[in-house]
Amino acid sequence: MKTPDLARIAHRRLWLAALLLPTLLASTVAAAPDPLAQVKGLGQASLLVKEHGQDVIAYQADVPRVPASTMKVLTAFAALETLGRDFRFRTDVFQDADDWLWIKGYADPYLVSEELDRMVAAIGQAGVRRVAGIGLDDGFFSPDVEIAGRSSSNNPYDAPVTALAANFNTLNLVRDGDRIRSAEPQTPLTATGRRFGQSGPAGKQRVNLRERDIALRYFGELLAAKLEGAGIQVGEGSRNGPVPAGARRIHRHANSRTLAEMIEPMLKHSNNFIANALFLRLAEPEGRGRVSMVAARQRMTDFARRRLGWRDFAIDDGAGLSRANRLSARQLVDLVEAFAPYRDLMPEQDGNPSVRAKTGTLRGVSCYAGYVRRQGEWASFALLINQPVDYNLRRRVASGLAR
Repeated sequence: MKTPDLARIAHRRLWLAALLLPTLLASTVAAAPDPLAQVKGLGQASLLVKEHGQDVIAYQADVPRVPASTMKVLTAFAALETLGRDFRFRTDVFQDADDWLWIKGYADPYLVSEELDRMVAAIGQAGVRRVAGIGLDDGFFSPDVEIAGRSSSNNPYDAPVTALAANFNTLNLVRDGDRIRSAEPQTPLTATGRRFGQSGPAGKQRVNLRERDIALRYFGELLAAKLEGAGIQVGEGSRNGPVPAGARRIHRHANSRTLAEMIEPMLKHSNNFIANALFLRLAEPEGRGRVSMVAARQRMTDFARRRLGWRDFAIDDGAGLSRANRLSARQLVDLVEAFAPYRDLMPEQDGNPSVRAKTGTLRGVSCYAGYVRRQGEWASFALLINQPVDYNLRRRVASGLAR
C-alpha cells in the first residue's frame, strides 16, 4: 500500500475550503440578526431615517416616547440659537463697605477649578489683599428649583444644579485608610471634601454635593483656599444671600470656554449638570430676574413650538432625566435636521466616523439620534426604544444605516 502524498492532500483540503468559504460566510451572515428587523419587531420602539427631506425608513415614527438624554440635543440647540456659539457665561465679583467679597452666579455650568484660578488672579489685580469674609449670591435661581427625575444617589450625574457652582457640584477624592486627598492637583481639599471622603469607601471617589446649601458652602471653601493660595487673606466669615446694596463690582469673570466648547463635552459625556444649568438659564437669557423650573419648562416648550413647529410633546427637564419627557422619532429628526449647522458638536460613534449621534439611556429606555453618512451624504435619524434591549443594539442599527 502506497503512503499518501501529504502535499497533495493538503492542497485538496485548501481547495475544498476555498470552494466552501462563500457558502459558509453567506450562512453566517444570514444567521446574524438584522438590527433593523430587530427594531421593527419591538412593540415599544420607533425609528425614522430621512434623506433630502424624505422618509426612507419609518416605523411608528409619530408615537411619543421617553427620549432620555437625546433631550440634551434640544437643550443644546435652544442654547446655541438663543445665545450663540461664542457666548461666554459671566460671574460677578463685588466688594462691600465692610470688605466682604461677594460672588453672584448666573448659572455658569463650567466654573471649574482652573476658572476660579483666573477669577482669583483678577481679584488680586484689582488690588484686593484681604477680605473679611466671602458672600455667595445664587439668587438667580429660585430656592425651590428641583430637577425632575434627579435621584438622591451619590453619582456625579445626580448633582444638584445651582446658579453658583464649582466643578459641576461634584468632588473627586481618594481615600487611603484615614487619609483623604483631592484626586485633582488643581483642586485643594476643603473641610467639606474631607467629610465626604471620610464617609465614603476606600480608593477613588467621585460623588456629588447632594444639596444646594452644601454646594454653596463648598464653593466658598474652595474659593477661600484659592484666595489664600494667591496670598489674599480671608476672614472666618461666610454667608449666603443677595449682594448688599452699594457693593462695588470689582470684576466680571468671563468663562474661558465658549458655549460651543461647553456643549461639545456635554453631549459627548452626557453631562446632566451642564444640560440643566443651560435649561434653567434659557428661562432668563439676559441673566436678569429670577429663574424657576416652571418658567424654564415654558420657555423651552415655546421655543420648540415656534422654532420646530412641534405639537403633542412634553418637556420636563433639559437633560432627559425625567420620564415625563415625551418626543416622537419624527420630532427628534426635525430637531436633528435643524441642528445640522452645529453637527461638529455631535459625538462621533466609537470606531465609526460615519455616525455622529447622541445616546439616551434610562432603565428600560435606549435611544439614539443624530446623523449617519449614506452614499457620502449625511442623513438624519432617530431611534427610540422604550423597552429592555441589548445596550449596543442602537449602535448596530446606526452602523447598519451608515452601510
